[in-house]
Formats: sequence, structure tokens, C-alpha cells
Amino acid sequence: MSTALFKERIKGGGRPRTPIPSFGGLPTPVRWAVYIALVALAAALPSIPGVADIMSPQNDWASVLVFPIGLYILMALGLNVVVGYAGLLDLGYVAFFAIGAYTNAILGSEYGWGFWEALPVGILLSMIAGLLLGTPTLRLRGDYLAIVTLGFGEIIRVTANNTDWLGGPRGVTNVPRPPAIGDLEFGALSTKPYWYLVLALIVLVIIIGKRLERSRVGRAWAAIREDEDAAELMGVPTLKFKLASFAIGAGIAGAGGAVYASRTTAILPDNFPFVLSALILAAVVLGGSGNIAGVILGAFLVAWLPERFREFQEFRQLFFGAALVLIMLFRPQGLLPNARRKAELQEGTGGMGTLGAEVGAAATQTVEVDKK
Repeated sequence: MSTALFKERIKGGGRPRTPIPSFGGLPTPVRWAVYIALVALAAALPSIPGVADIMSPQNDWASVLVFPIGLYILMALGLNVVVGYAGLLDLGYVAFFAIGAYTNAILGSEYGWGFWEALPVGILLSMIAGLLLGTPTLRLRGDYLAIVTLGFGEIIRVTANNTDWLGGPRGVTNVPRPPAIGDLEFGALSTKPYWYLVLALIVLVIIIGKRLERSRVGRAWAAIREDEDAAELMGVPTLKFKLASFAIGAGIAGAGGAVYASRTTAILPDNFPFVLSALILAAVVLGGSGNIAGVILGAFLVAWLPERFREFQEFRQLFFGAALVLIMLFRPQGLLPNARRKAELQEGTGGMGTLGAEVGAAATQTVEVDKK
């Protein structure tokens, strides 16, 4: 009998334990069947009887699914590319959301562009803004990078508020809605088509995110997140890959902003406050930075809890904050962290690479000095 098997039997009470297979270890057809079932369930959420009365008794459930839940999830998936994959702290993420929204609003209301023509332009301009922000600032790290991105978010909001051709404080109105797709009419009271649109974008972003995570780009992001200096010494062009994460995350936020503008048909600078960036970041960290399922769960909770407690009026924010504090106290690694994030937490990096605070015994180094 081998030593490893003997130890396993002693530890398990005389019989070796059978490891539980992970979801990634299941056959590909099984995993795809689960994915399809989850997407079908999500698409049916607005129509399942009784769900609306439980999930959103005070508001229209389909409208809540579109915003805040759906768009929060979309934005959190985009910010997860920046924070979860590359380990960069972005506190001005709402700026890219605003750029996508204003691009769609201006092109649609002033120049007569349709939604589908303005959507790629909004994504492109958001990505360019991410590159313009990242090129001079991504040489900074940690708190300094966070302060710069926070300032960028406020610059975009203040610029929109003080620029006449962007509508100033009155914003932009008469934003066109997407054209009908078959029997799906994007109207003021027709919220299901918007949910299907947001869901399609979420699925597309998930597929892109998983492909990037398993690619050379994803491995470079992981190296940068864990130790940027070591990554540079190993020949990883860190600035190029950090710019890529900023641009991809910004493009996803821009897509969400374009959908938001077409749904509301009117936008104001006050629709894009700093607190929105903080909420999306909280969703990523709460759910489990770097894990797509965890990020979706975190964004859902951050968006849904205030709506569910709306009946308590001003006290709902108190309940919402208390719930977040309790979750972070008992699950500092997030609700659904991946294995790599758990290892980083045990090593004292807080589960977010160089962004995490040093925690636990791993952050303490004991140095023994021989007494002579």
C-alpha cells in the first residue's frame, strides 16, 4: 500500500474518499446542456408565474430585470476583466457607461442614427476612451491608479453637465428605441425585448470572457495580477495587456450604456454618479473576483436587494449595507471564488492579487534570530 493511500485512509476513517468532480471536469455535452438550460431559464424569468410577486412586489419585475439587474450584471462582467483578471482597480468605470449612453443618444437624436448603427460606435468610442485613460495612467498602481480613474469618472460627468451640445444639465431626450425584431417590439411598456437584448449581450460577454481567460492573454493577466514585477522580468509586455483589459472592459460598459439610453429614451449627467462605479466594484468583489458565476451572483444581489427592500423606504439602504457587511465579514473571498482566488487569499493578497489587503497569518512573517 502506498504512503499517500495509507494517509488518505487514516484521514478518511479507513476508506479513501472519492473526490467530487468539478463542473469543469464534466463532459462537454453535459456542460453545454446546463448552459442552455440556464439561458432558457433566464429568458423565461419575466414570464414565470409568481416570481414577480416574490422578487419585486413594488415594481414591474421585467423592468427591474433590465435595469438595474441586467445592466449591473453586464457592467460587472466588464469590470471583472479589469479587476478580476488583470488586477487593476478602476473607480471610474461609470465613465465608459456614460460614453456609450451619450454616443447612442447624440447619434440617435441629433443625426437620426438607428440603435444598431450607434451601438458599435458607442462601444468603439468607449474602448478608445479606455486606451486614452490607460496609456498615461496604467504605469501607476494600487491606490494611485484608483484615484486617477475616480477623477476620470468625475471629469466625464462634469463635462457632460457643462457642454451644451451634450445637453448640459438637461441631458439628451428623444433617444430612439431599437427597431422591432420580428414580433418583439421595443416600446415603453414592452420590457421583455429589452431583457432578451441584455441577456444576449451577457451571454456574448461570458463567451468572450471565458475564451480570453483560457488564452495567452488570460495567462498574461493572471501573471500581472499576481506579481507585475515578476511578469515583466519574464518578458510579459505588461502595459500592452493592461491596456487590453481596460479597452475590453470599457467596451462592455459602453454597450450597456447604449442599451440604457435606448431604454430610458432620455439621459442626464446625474444618471452616472460615482456611486454606480462603487456598486459595480462591490458586486465584483462580493460575488468573487475573477469568477464569472460569482460576479453574476454578486451583481444580482447588489441590484436586487435595494429593489426588494423598497417597501422600507429610507431604511432599505441600511438593510442593503448591513447585508453587504455581513457577507464580506463571513465570506471575504466572495460568495463564489475560484480556486486561484482562494489560494491568493491564503497567501495574504486578499484574493485580488496586488490589490488585496494582507490578511491572516500569511501576511505575518516571523524572523528568528539566533541568540549568541
